[in-house]
Amino acid sequence: MPLNPFDLTGRVAVVTGGGRGLGLAMATAMARAGARVHVNGRDAGTLAAAIEPLTAEGLSLAALPFDIADPDAATAAIDAMVADEGRLDILVNNVGQRFRAPIEAIDGAVFGTMLDVNVRAPYLLARAAAGHMKRGGYGRIILISSLSARRARAGDAAYIASKGAIEALTRALAWEWGRDGITTNAIAPGPFATETNASVVADATMAAVLQASSPLGRWGEPHEIGGACLFLASPAASYVNGAVLAVDGGISAGG
Repeated sequence: MPLNPFDLTGRVAVVTGGGRGLGLAMATAMARAGARVHVNGRDAGTLAAAIEPLTAEGLSLAALPFDIADPDAATAAIDAMVADEGRLDILVNNVGQRFRAPIEAIDGAVFGTMLDVNVRAPYLLARAAAGHMKRGGYGRIILISSLSARRARAGDAAYIASKGAIEALTRALAWEWGRDGITTNAIAPGPFATETNASVVADATMAAVLQASSPLGRWGEPHEIGGACLFLASPAASYVNGAVLAVDGGISAGG
């Protein structure tokens, strides 16, 4: 075990959907720990604007634009990045879509799109990354699940199903690649005050619901997911494999 087991100096990471919210918070946490972090999104300009204040601080982040829904483009981007960097150590599969609606409004095409983006794309990206990680003898694959994977509610069936699949996939990949020096774990966030949730965060009724249902009684701030990601990406988590780490203020501890 190194003197600082959370040190990522010399490691190369990729974070999908890293241009804002939880993705950017996780990328920032790893960069502050010394990693070279490639931040993915579909728009190069948006990515450049997101990471510019961080690179101005001296952190090592770079834009890696591609659409994860295009498997050929995703694989090509990862391969090109590795050819340039010489390695890939950490992959955070953060991108996801959500479509809240009754089941009657979620037809087969919508359901299929959700599974494509939330499950198929992370699977294929992990598969592409693992080949590079095997050669380096070190790999950390982090998938993003959700509190919703285990605490279902009406009007969210496609998302709930996709996140349940992510937790099953986490366990499968943990067995698949563990002996190659690659661990696979998931983070299951609860309610976070991200840009996407801005309108809900401002809703007084929702604030009251959260106050009653969460032991901490508040929304999570995006930076509060950074420590969980850093732990799972680091040598400190070398014997953690196939786990799902809830970062939800304790909501999942309730009945």
